[in-house]
Amino acid sequence: MNERNLPHNHGGNEEKIREHLPGENEIAGVSEALKQLGDPSRLRIFWLLCHCEECVLNIAAIVNMTSPAVSHHLRLLKNSGLIVSRREGKEMYYRTADTELAQVLHHMIEKLGRITCPEQSDSPTEIIREIHREMTEHPERRYTIESLSKEYLINTATLKRVFKSVYGMPVASYMKQYRMTKAAELLSESDASIASVARSVGYESQSKFSAAFKDIMKILPTDYRRQYRESS
Repeated sequence: MNERNLPHNHGGNEEKIREHLPGENEIAGVSEALKQLGDPSRLRIFWLLCHCEECVLNIAAIVNMTSPAVSHHLRLLKNSGLIVSRREGKEMYYRTADTELAQVLHHMIEKLGRITCPEQSDSPTEIIREIHREMTEHPERRYTIESLSKEYLINTATLKRVFKSVYGMPVASYMKQYRMTKAAELLSESDASIASVARSVGYESQSKFSAAFKDIMKILPTDYRRQYRESS
């Protein structure tokens, strides 16, 4: 019998579906992820990390578990590719991986469990506008996607996607351009030193500021100020 033929022909589209049936290796990652989320405690931790980045001690306090138990669940979630970690000093921080699988599982959990997503209390666009307002009001401060995600309870992938959708470019690129535009205003409207202007837009290193300014404005800060004054 031809291996493509089924024992019985019921007149359906089974053969066509069979052609698209994923192999065991192709679907192994999904199977492993679902297996890891089969534990209620692990599921709660995964859901929590969909909305914030946290350390082991804080996660343990939030979910009312011991740190060793939380560490065990985090290790399994990380091995399955559902969460990622980063080290800051001696502290390790965890958050959901920026993958399509993790995002789909996040939304599936909330839909099946009828769980309210913190991001739905305000629309993602409203949250992004708040984030934009904070960053542009304080260009001297340095923000990270992780810190903003934690402060505003928005997933890192959602933050990056919606910010680019609203403002037309990634967060880092937008803020670099905004800072240089702000610096150009300060150079033309004040007598502040180049170093002072650099600090006011978040650069402790004058050389790094000058390089960033030239990259965006196509001219060095000193030359920009001189040309502006000569044309005034």
